[in-house]
Amino acid sequence: MTTTNQPTLKVEFELNEADLDFFRARLDEARESLGAADESRILAGVADMLEKARKSNPPAFVTKRLDQLGPMLGMLDDDDWKLEGDDRKAVIDALAYFADPEDLIPDATPVLGYVDDAIMIDLVAASLSAELEAYSDFIAHREELKTEPKADLPSLDEARNVMQSRMRRRRLRSKAGAKWPHSTGSVHHYF
Repeated sequence: MTTTNQPTLKVEFELNEADLDFFRARLDEARESLGAADESRILAGVADMLEKARKSNPPAFVTKRLDQLGPMLGMLDDDDWKLEGDDRKAVIDALAYFADPEDLIPDATPVLGYVDDAIMIDLVAASLSAELEAYSDFIAHREELKTEPKADLPSLDEARNVMQSRMRRRRLRSKAGAKWPHSTGSVHHYF
């Protein structure tokens, strides 16, 4: 049995603070241009971008990043997670860039149209790391409750309250420049 090695090319680039400021400014512009847009319009725009991006058969590094939008959209639609108020607005604001097909590199541009989206997804995911981690832990806890209902596990409501409180604390620390320990992968450590 033989295996065929597919040739690959690794392309790396590093964004310095000025580069990051540039992309943050583009995100701010998208938020401002869609400022009057309601949540449903932004979410519809993101869904449209995702559909078109996937149909365009983008490079794997773009597809990998497009997949990261799923949890961001999921936490908004999840009736159990109940993301509300400023927490919800933070996620909606982060998704605004992806609702504009005429973003930094227009999405219709062959091959390159979604490269800016891939970069922006990484930035948005980093800015929402507290939210994404808390939501991931919540999903894991919900699944654990389904497969192994135990009296010693917190209820879904208790878990949501604890995880969203933790999320807010971490977001505040992040804004202040503080570091926090990463999740151990076990929900029980947070109760």
